[in-house]
Amino acid sequence: MIFRNTIFEGAKLIDVERHADARGMFGRVFCAEEFRAQGLPDTFVQQNISVSARRGTLRGMHYQVAPHAEAKLVRCTRGAIIDVILDLRPESSTFMQWAGFELTAENLTQLLVPQGFAHGFQTLADDTEVNYLVSYPYTPAAERGVRWDDPVAAISWPMVPTEMSDKDRNWPDLDV
Repeated sequence: MIFRNTIFEGAKLIDVERHADARGMFGRVFCAEEFRAQGLPDTFVQQNISVSARRGTLRGMHYQVAPHAEAKLVRCTRGAIIDVILDLRPESSTFMQWAGFELTAENLTQLLVPQGFAHGFQTLADDTEVNYLVSYPYTPAAERGVRWDDPVAAISWPMVPTEMSDKDRNWPDLDV
Protein backbone atom coordinates (compact mmCIF):
# COMPACT_ATOMS: atom_id res chain seq x y z
CA MET A 1 0.00 0.00 0.00
CA ILE A 2 1.12 3.51 -0.77
CA PHE A 3 0.00 6.16 1.74
CA ARG A 4 -0.41 9.72 0.45
CA ASN A 5 -1.06 12.80 2.55
CA THR A 6 -3.99 15.12 1.99
CA ILE A 7 -4.35 18.70 3.23
CA PHE A 8 -5.94 17.28 6.39
CA GLU A 9 -3.99 15.96 9.37
CA GLY A 10 -4.76 12.23 9.62
CA ALA A 11 -6.67 11.88 6.33
CA LYS A 12 -4.83 9.71 3.82
CA LEU A 13 -5.28 8.47 0.30
CA ILE A 14 -4.16 4.86 0.11
CA ASP A 15 -3.23 3.32 -3.22
CA VAL A 16 -3.32 -0.43 -3.62
CA GLU A 17 -0.12 -1.84 -5.07
CA ARG A 18 -1.15 -4.17 -7.87
CA HIS A 19 0.62 -7.47 -8.46
CA ALA A 20 -0.56 -8.74 -11.83
CA ASP A 21 0.16 -11.89 -13.78
CA ALA A 22 -1.65 -14.22 -16.19
CA ARG A 23 -4.20 -15.10 -13.48
CA GLY A 24 -5.25 -11.50 -12.90
CA MET A 25 -4.34 -9.13 -10.09
CA PHE A 26 -3.70 -9.23 -6.34
CA GLY A 27 -3.48 -6.28 -3.98
CA ARG A 28 -3.66 -5.65 -0.25
CA VAL A 29 -6.41 -3.21 0.79
CA PHE A 30 -5.80 -3.28 4.54
CA CYS A 31 -3.00 -4.35 6.87
CA ALA A 32 -3.19 -3.41 10.56
CA GLU A 33 0.60 -3.52 10.88
CA GLU A 34 1.10 -1.05 8.00
CA PHE A 35 -1.62 1.26 9.34
CA ARG A 36 -0.01 1.19 12.81
CA ALA A 37 3.37 2.04 11.29
CA GLN A 38 1.75 5.11 9.69
CA GLY A 39 0.15 6.13 13.01
CA LEU A 40 -3.33 5.44 11.61
CA PRO A 41 -6.34 3.69 13.13
CA ASP A 42 -5.86 -0.05 12.77
CA THR A 43 -8.96 -1.43 14.47
CA PHE A 44 -12.16 -1.53 12.48
CA VAL A 45 -15.29 -3.12 13.95
CA GLN A 46 -17.83 -3.01 11.13
CA GLN A 47 -17.84 -3.24 7.34
CA ASN A 48 -20.61 -1.63 5.29
CA ILE A 49 -21.65 -1.75 1.66
CA SER A 50 -23.60 0.89 -0.23
CA VAL A 51 -25.04 0.28 -3.71
CA SER A 52 -26.46 3.22 -5.66
CA ALA A 53 -28.45 2.58 -8.83
CA ARG A 54 -28.17 6.02 -10.42
CA ARG A 55 -25.39 8.41 -11.33
CA GLY A 56 -25.67 11.55 -9.20
CA THR A 57 -26.89 9.79 -6.05
CA LEU A 58 -25.67 11.68 -2.99
CA ARG A 59 -25.12 10.05 0.40
CA GLY A 60 -24.04 12.19 3.34
CA MET A 61 -22.63 14.18 4.92
CA HIS A 62 -22.54 11.92 8.01
CA TYR A 63 -20.55 11.73 11.24
CA GLN A 64 -20.89 10.52 14.82
CA VAL A 65 -20.11 12.62 17.88
CA ALA A 66 -17.80 11.56 20.72
CA PRO A 67 -17.55 9.20 22.46
CA HIS A 68 -18.88 7.33 19.41
CA ALA A 69 -16.82 9.17 16.76
CA GLU A 70 -15.60 6.90 14.00
CA ALA A 71 -12.82 6.71 11.47
CA LYS A 72 -13.67 5.23 8.06
CA LEU A 73 -11.69 3.46 5.36
CA VAL A 74 -13.63 3.98 2.12
CA ARG A 75 -13.17 2.33 -1.27
CA CYS A 76 -15.24 2.12 -4.43
CA THR A 77 -15.57 -1.46 -5.65
CA ARG A 78 -17.79 -0.79 -8.68
CA GLY A 79 -18.34 2.43 -10.60
CA ALA A 80 -16.97 5.76 -9.39
CA ILE A 81 -17.56 8.40 -6.71
CA ILE A 82 -16.42 11.77 -5.54
CA ASP A 83 -15.74 11.14 -1.85
CA VAL A 84 -16.00 14.33 0.22
CA ILE A 85 -14.75 15.05 3.73
CA LEU A 86 -15.34 18.17 5.83
CA ASP A 87 -13.09 18.92 8.81
CA LEU A 88 -15.25 19.55 11.89
CA ARG A 89 -12.37 19.61 14.41
CA PRO A 90 -12.40 23.12 15.96
CA GLU A 91 -8.73 22.87 16.98
CA SER A 92 -7.62 21.96 13.45
CA SER A 93 -5.87 24.39 11.10
CA THR A 94 -8.21 23.08 8.37
CA PHE A 95 -11.42 23.49 10.41
CA MET A 96 -14.46 23.84 8.10
CA GLN A 97 -12.43 23.08 4.97
CA TRP A 98 -13.55 20.31 2.64
CA ALA A 99 -12.00 18.29 -0.17
CA GLY A 100 -13.26 15.75 -2.67
CA PHE A 101 -11.37 12.72 -3.96
CA GLU A 102 -12.21 10.52 -6.94
CA LEU A 103 -12.39 6.87 -5.94
CA THR A 104 -13.09 4.31 -8.65
CA ALA A 105 -13.10 0.56 -9.07
CA GLU A 106 -10.27 1.03 -11.56
CA ASN A 107 -7.93 3.30 -9.58
CA LEU A 108 -8.25 1.22 -6.38
CA THR A 109 -7.57 4.33 -4.30
CA GLN A 110 -9.00 4.34 -0.78
CA LEU A 111 -9.64 7.24 1.58
CA LEU A 112 -8.98 7.08 5.29
CA VAL A 113 -11.38 9.50 7.00
CA PRO A 114 -10.28 10.34 10.57
CA GLN A 115 -12.59 10.95 13.50
CA GLY A 116 -13.95 14.48 13.54
CA PHE A 117 -14.88 14.67 9.85
CA ALA A 118 -18.24 14.66 8.12
CA HIS A 119 -18.18 12.26 5.18
CA GLY A 120 -20.30 11.77 2.09
CA PHE A 121 -20.08 10.89 -1.57
CA GLN A 122 -21.77 11.38 -4.92
CA THR A 123 -21.84 8.67 -7.56
CA LEU A 124 -20.31 9.42 -10.95
CA ALA A 125 -21.69 6.27 -12.61
CA ASP A 126 -24.81 4.13 -12.51
CA ASP A 127 -24.67 0.96 -10.39
CA THR A 128 -21.91 2.14 -8.07
CA GLU A 129 -20.83 0.11 -5.05
CA VAL A 130 -18.89 1.47 -2.07
CA ASN A 131 -17.40 -0.62 0.73
CA TYR A 132 -16.14 0.91 3.93
CA LEU A 133 -14.77 -0.10 7.29
CA VAL A 134 -15.63 1.87 10.43
CA SER A 135 -13.81 2.04 13.75
CA TYR A 136 -16.98 2.38 15.85
CA PRO A 137 -20.38 0.75 15.33
CA TYR A 138 -23.31 2.79 14.07
CA THR A 139 -24.87 4.55 17.06
CA PRO A 140 -28.16 6.32 16.16
CA ALA A 141 -28.05 8.63 19.21
CA ALA A 142 -24.59 9.89 18.14
CA GLU A 143 -25.45 10.36 14.46
CA ARG A 144 -25.21 13.86 13.01
CA GLY A 145 -25.06 15.30 9.53
CA VAL A 146 -24.28 18.27 7.35
CA ARG A 147 -26.72 19.08 4.57
CA TRP A 148 -25.28 18.70 1.06
CA ASP A 149 -25.94 22.37 0.24
CA ASP A 150 -25.14 23.88 3.64
CA PRO A 151 -24.09 27.52 3.03
CA VAL A 152 -21.32 27.44 5.65
CA ALA A 153 -19.72 24.23 4.35
CA ALA A 154 -20.16 25.44 0.74
CA ILE A 155 -19.29 22.07 -0.79
CA SER A 156 -19.10 22.09 -4.58
CA TRP A 157 -20.59 18.80 -5.77
CA PRO A 158 -19.97 17.58 -9.34
CA MET A 159 -23.68 17.74 -10.24
CA VAL A 160 -27.13 18.40 -8.82
CA PRO A 161 -28.12 15.24 -6.88
CA THR A 162 -30.44 12.81 -8.68
CA GLU A 163 -31.25 10.78 -5.55
CA MET A 164 -30.90 11.51 -1.84
CA SER A 165 -32.57 10.35 1.37
CA ASP A 166 -35.01 12.67 3.14
CA LYS A 167 -32.73 12.57 6.18
CA ASP A 168 -29.73 13.80 4.17
CA ARG A 169 -31.84 16.45 2.45
CA ASN A 170 -33.03 17.85 5.79
CA TRP A 171 -29.98 18.09 8.05
CA PRO A 172 -30.04 21.50 9.81
CA ASP A 173 -27.67 24.34 8.93
CA LEU A 174 -24.23 24.18 10.53
CA ASP A 175 -23.90 26.32 13.64
CA VAL A 176 -20.21 27.24 13.96
